[in-house]
Amino acid sequence: VQLVESGGGSVQAGGSLRLSCAASGYTYSSYCMGWFRQAPGKEREGVAAIDSDGSTSYADSVKGRITISQDSAKNILYLQMHSLKAEDTAMYYCAAGSDWASLATTEYEHWGQGTQVTVSS
Repeated sequence: VQLVESGGGSVQAGGSLRLSCAASGYTYSSYCMGWFRQAPGKEREGVAAIDSDGSTSYADSVKGRITISQDSAKNILYLQMHSLKAEDTAMYYCAAGSDWASLATTEYEHWGQGTQVTVSS
């Protein structure tokens, strides 16, 4: 299983970014997928997750600003982020392996290397 994130960068508060995660090495629909983030000095936390049927889960802190989606034909997971805040600054990770759209890190077996998102106020 290989997960490769892209799309991170630096943006001003209020801006938007779209992260992508290219998945390979397994049957994409076999796992639910999630986006997680980790800020310096903080624990990794779930941001959004999606199952093979398209059901989603979101952290309360991002509801209404962030949308998770997937293109199962291309094996790509997306995270569209709007109205970014300084507190969204973190390394963002893509993960696969849960049986449902869980936001718990312990539910996921496979992780990407991450892509950095920096939001300046």
